Amino acid sequence: MSIVATFARGRKSCTDEMWALDVRILQRQRMLTPGNSLTWNWSLNGEKTATINLIVLHDCVTLKYRQRERGGEWRTMTYPVSLDWTSCNFGGRRAWWQCPAEGCGRRVAVLFGNAAFACRHCHRLAYRSQREDADDRATRRANKLRDQLGWKPGILNGMGSKPKRMHWATYLSLLERHFMFVAISMAEVTKKLGLRPGRHEDSEGKVS
Repeated sequence: MSIVATFARGRKSCTDEMWALDVRILQRQRMLTPGNSLTWNWSLNGEKTATINLIVLHDCVTLKYRQRERGGEWRTMTYPVSLDWTSCNFGGRRAWWQCPAEGCGRRVAVLFGNAAFACRHCHRLAYRSQREDADDRATRRANKLRDQLGWKPGILNGMGSKPKRMHWATYLSLLERHFMFVAISMAEVTKKLGLRPGRHEDSEGKVS
């Protein structure tokens, strides 16, 4: 059985703007046992934002949830999503969803939902990194390094100290990469604002 849904054809939304149902997590937590029935919740800042009920059968998982579009009436959605299993190189099996959207059937690890759950391609979703400008990308990478260093997020917050037990060679390598991404980010912001290094305006508005 396939679901029939209308998917957006305009500017792509991002994957993190949708509810993600990852079959790898379900398998890792041993939830894909036939006969199992469970409730999956999504939350934001500690507040529950959505709930879905899952009923596991031998070859599929039935999804059951409530949804409404544009403030309309709530309606209950119930449909199965087929499971596909592949063998792993070192034994065991790996589970995949088969996208339930009509005409698709792609084997995917994650389904994304709003009115209907389907794969990223059917929803025309982009990853957040695909929508980044050069300065956003550099800032994100710098912040990732700051997290490794245990520093406060935000490239304008200055440096922290070397983490305890971190080797100096590792620390200096992370530091060098951090400075590189900060420099790229600042240069791109300067370019975006139409500024030039060393540009200065005096009290009469003359640029030197």
